Amino acid sequence: MFAILKKEINSFFASPIGYLVIAIFLLLNGLFLWLFKGEFNILDYGFADLSSFFLLAPWILIFLIPAVTMRSFSDEKKQGTLELLLTKPISHSQIVLGKYLGAFLLIILALIPTLLYVYTVNQLGKPVGNLDVGSTLGSYFGLLFLVAAYTAIGVFSSTLSDNQIVAFIIAVFLCFLFYVGFEGLADILGSFIEQIGMASHFKSMSRGVLDTRDIFYFLSITFFFIFLTIKRINTEASKKIKWLPLVIIPLGLIVFNILSSSIYKRFDLTSDKRYTLNKASLNVVKDVDSPIIIDVFLEGDDFPSEFRRLQTETKQLLEEFSAYNSNIKFSFINPIEDEATRDNNIAQLTERGLTPMQLSVQENGKQSQRVIIPWALASYNNQTVDIPLVKYKVNANQQELVTNSVQHLEYAFADGLSKLIHPKRRKIAVLKGNAELEDKYIADFLKTLGQYYYIAPFTLDSVSTNAQKTSKTLNSYDLVIAAKPTEAFSEEEKYVLDQYTMNGGKSLWLIDQINMEKDSLFNPEGKNVAVPRDLNLTNFFFKYGARINPLLTSVKSQNIGRITLETGQDESLKLQHFLWPYSPLALSDVNHPIVNNINFVKFDFANQIDTLKNNIKKTILLKSDKPSRLEGTPKEISLGFALQEPPSELFTKDRQNLAVLLEGEFTSVYNNRVKPIKLDNDRTKSPDTKMIIIADGDVIKNDLDKGRPTTLGFDKWTKETYGNKEFLLNAVNYLLDDDGLINIRSKEVKVAFLDQVKIAKEKTKWQVLNIVLPLLILGLFGFIFNFLRQRKYVKK
Repeated sequence: MFAILKKEINSFFASPIGYLVIAIFLLLNGLFLWLFKGEFNILDYGFADLSSFFLLAPWILIFLIPAVTMRSFSDEKKQGTLELLLTKPISHSQIVLGKYLGAFLLIILALIPTLLYVYTVNQLGKPVGNLDVGSTLGSYFGLLFLVAAYTAIGVFSSTLSDNQIVAFIIAVFLCFLFYVGFEGLADILGSFIEQIGMASHFKSMSRGVLDTRDIFYFLSITFFFIFLTIKRINTEASKKIKWLPLVIIPLGLIVFNILSSSIYKRFDLTSDKRYTLNKASLNVVKDVDSPIIIDVFLEGDDFPSEFRRLQTETKQLLEEFSAYNSNIKFSFINPIEDEATRDNNIAQLTERGLTPMQLSVQENGKQSQRVIIPWALASYNNQTVDIPLVKYKVNANQQELVTNSVQHLEYAFADGLSKLIHPKRRKIAVLKGNAELEDKYIADFLKTLGQYYYIAPFTLDSVSTNAQKTSKTLNSYDLVIAAKPTEAFSEEEKYVLDQYTMNGGKSLWLIDQINMEKDSLFNPEGKNVAVPRDLNLTNFFFKYGARINPLLTSVKSQNIGRITLETGQDESLKLQHFLWPYSPLALSDVNHPIVNNINFVKFDFANQIDTLKNNIKKTILLKSDKPSRLEGTPKEISLGFALQEPPSELFTKDRQNLAVLLEGEFTSVYNNRVKPIKLDNDRTKSPDTKMIIIADGDVIKNDLDKGRPTTLGFDKWTKETYGNKEFLLNAVNYLLDDDGLINIRSKEVKVAFLDQVKIAKEKTKWQVLNIVLPLLILGLFGFIFNFLRQRKYVKK
């Protein structure tokens, strides 16, 4: 067998045709990947990966491998040496394996120069070395399995004719049929036919995911065609064909693949495990037994490369969901492709809330605009939800926008599908009775919460008349939200709330310890006085491990909100936006699911939170930027602070805590104290529970536009959208999430980009390197091979 293998390699490289075949393969790869404009061009694609190569390679190999294998047996038959070979003291299986392995090794030799592409992408990354080696290695493994199957088909085809051209054409046809032909037949015969084809199996492996089902499939195809080749050789040797194995072996391979589909192992070699769905995501869809239809509108051919990547990642994520549960069906639709219906479709989608997005595209030195619809609609049992595909952040460029969006994708779909599949099962009480925000100022957030939970107003006024009933009713809710109370809580009310926590209730507190409103500044003097507000909650939070200080947090930074003022006089009167130090834009320095990958959260006249030592776990969710300043009260606040930049020497503090998460077993505020009222089943220790305290009630407050609520976090003057709604929704979901769905937000998905500045400077160098150097390596190999061959046979 090894003698035949060696003979195959020697005869291939002894002919100039062998070098020509490999040179064409390397040249085509080089031109398409590094020079020609199009979807395969790595430099234009802009991402530090080799997905373009693994998308292109199967198509070039469809022609390369038949060109290598076409002479395996057809040449032997034509020259009449096959009969002689079959009489040698070697089994027919060894003959076939020798020729097969010889052709397989030749293809591997042709692939070795493509490792130069790996080096190039690694060097052009931003930063250098950001290439995902695990994903690339897994993709090469997938390519080797594809090569193994193509080679087996090619060797078998060479037994069907003594004409090499005919053998080549048959091999190309069979490789094409097995790679994409069955995908076409799937539209007619059913989706199960697609699994017979190679494309669906290679697609997963080309991303760096090794699945035993895909591996067994390729091994089965390889074994099957090697088996057919051996049978063909037996007929050439005039051996009687045994039909039973011809029936049993294919059936056995089918049964083997069916069994492997039910018992399989999956290896995600990507560094961030991006193709491994979170267990919580799988739990959402595992019991779905009727179709979920997902229409994705992120479709089009003229996207910038960043959004083509988002499109690809969306498709791959949905393929993972669909592979886990076949009832999940998805399609990509371009609603603006047809000019005749374009405007009408955009109007309908906008009315539904699926707002189009304008993109700037740089082409040939010119800037143009593109419109995309970065949304998906999921439908299930006559219910439909919107799923946003783009994750906005203030001042983010297109690369950052897509990076954030890719990282957010799994949670966006899991959250949307969860709303569809699982009915509301949690109850939220919105506290009333202590002069909290009016409904119109929290309307947008409550509307959003209503998609997930049952919501009801709850007043503590009845504590004075029937405390036991009030406490019992409150304990039936899963979460309490206190949205900027401005009147003090009585001891009786605090005790009921404390016992709610002791019974495992969760709570979200948005507290202003200082009485100051931005609207109160718009008076003839343009000023007002901030004074402390006594809510009688200091000892309440203190016992749990936190303290909201009656200090104003101001910041001198670009990460602060704007205030809109009128400037000029008469005809020159205009609205102008000024930096406002009392509107810190909060950000996080922890990788927590509540705050991971969210936009800035806007505060107004925020206070500051201290944490105290006890057995409660404390996580600082949001902090102001630095440098900051803590201002005591009473304090006169003037609009003039926006017109004149405050002195830097006043800002000497570091970042200030603005929101904290408390988790653990809480001790009652009234432990070892006289109880203000009598309640049955008084508890001094809680089970594991959670509480979030935010040192500003305005975080939950939406603006009004002509008396109607605007989107929470949207500034109608500057047109900026902040992350207030997402932060609060994540906070509520975290407090009430027993399934761990919110934890998906902690998953870090890295999108590696190429250094466009470096590419602009060195583009020609890398193009020449990747197109010419592989050919030079091939030429050097040919020179050394033939030199050694001639030296071996020269008579001394």
